[in-house]
Amino acid sequence: MHSPNLHLRAICLAIAGFTCWVLCDSTIKLASKYALPNYEIIAFLGLFMVMFIGIYAAARGEVRQLWPNSPSRVLIRSSADVVNNLFVVIALRHLTLTLFYILVFTSPLLVVILERIFLKERLEWRRAVAIAGGFLGVVVAVYPSRAEGRAEWTGFAAAAICVVSFSGGSVLSRHLTRSESPQSMPFFSGPLSAIVGLLLVLHGATPVNARLLLVLVLMGILCAAGSICNFLALKYATAATVSQYHYTRLLSGSLAAYLLFHEKPTIWMLAGAVLIVTAGIYVAMRQKPQSD
Repeated sequence: MHSPNLHLRAICLAIAGFTCWVLCDSTIKLASKYALPNYEIIAFLGLFMVMFIGIYAAARGEVRQLWPNSPSRVLIRSSADVVNNLFVVIALRHLTLTLFYILVFTSPLLVVILERIFLKERLEWRRAVAIAGGFLGVVVAVYPSRAEGRAEWTGFAAAAICVVSFSGGSVLSRHLTRSESPQSMPFFSGPLSAIVGLLLVLHGATPVNARLLLVLVLMGILCAAGSICNFLALKYATAATVSQYHYTRLLSGSLAAYLLFHEKPTIWMLAGAVLIVTAGIYVAMRQKPQSD
C-alpha cells in the first residue's frame, strides 16, 4: 500500500538525483570548453560511472546485485541512457544550461503520455490540456531565443532526442525496478557508454590534462550518484511522480549557469518555463498515488 513516508523518501531521492545531474551537466559543459570530442566525453563518463558504482556496491556488500535478473531488458534501457548522454553533450555545446533545462522540462509531460500508452494508466482530458499547455511553453521559450541568435537548431534537436530517450527510459525503469536492483541499471549503462565512446576514440583521441581529468572524474561521480538516487526514487513512486521534480533543476541549473558560465535567462525563457512548470505541477497534483 501507498505510504506517506515512502512517498516523501521518493521526493527526497528525486530532488537529490536531479541536483546531482545538474552538477554533472555543468561538468559536461566545462569539458566541452576544452574542445574534448563528444564521444571521448561519453567514454570517460561510462568508465567513471562503472568505477564509482562498483565502489559503492562493494562498500555496501552488494556486488552480486550489479548483475541484472533480465540482462536483455536492462540492455534496452541502458541503450536509452547512452543515447540520452550523447545528445546531452551535443545539446550543451549549443544551448545555455537554462534553456536546456527548460526544454527537458517537457520530459515529465511525455512520461505521462508514455505511461498512458505502455502502462495503460488513465489520462483524463484536463491533464491532456495541461500537457498541451506545457508544450506550448516550449514554443514560447524557444522561438524568440532562436530569433535573437542565442541558440541553434542543432541544440534544439539534440534536446528533443534527450527528452524522448530519457522519458522512455524512465517508463521502462519504473517497470524494471520491481525486479532489478537500483545499482544494476546504471552499472549496465556505464560499460555500454564506455564501449560506444572508446570505439569512436580509436579514430583519434584528444589528450587530457590534470584539470580536465578532475572535471571528468567529478562528472562520473555525479552521474552515478544521480542515477542511483533516481532509480531508488522509482522504487517508491511512479515515473510520472518522480519526473515532476525535474523542475527543481530550473533553480539549481540557473544558479550553476550564472555562477559558472555567467548565463542569464531571457524573459521569454522565463515565460515558457512558467507555462511548462505550471502544467507539470497540475499534472502531478492530479496523479493518484499507486501501490506497487
